[in-house]
Amino acid sequence: MKTITLKTDEAFFEKVNDLAKHLHLSKSELIRKAVAEYEEIIYKKEIKEQMKQASFRVRESSAKINHEFDDSLNDGLNDV
Repeated sequence: MKTITLKTDEAFFEKVNDLAKHLHLSKSELIRKAVAEYEEIIYKKEIKEQMKQASFRVRESSAKINHEFDDSLNDGLNDV
């Protein structure tokens, strides 16, 4: 395994230390789990944004198709 050195203030160090003890984890394991969880949150946010953008594109395309359909509803009917 590789080593990462983290400099932090006393309050953060105590928070990590206390939480690790409470969860019966080493500080290293707690931090690994926290980073993995954060990575998952970021991934889900990115997927959500991609879905949002795709939804907007579909909405725009549907609006255009609906407008074209509405324009064609009376095709030839006014000539009668």
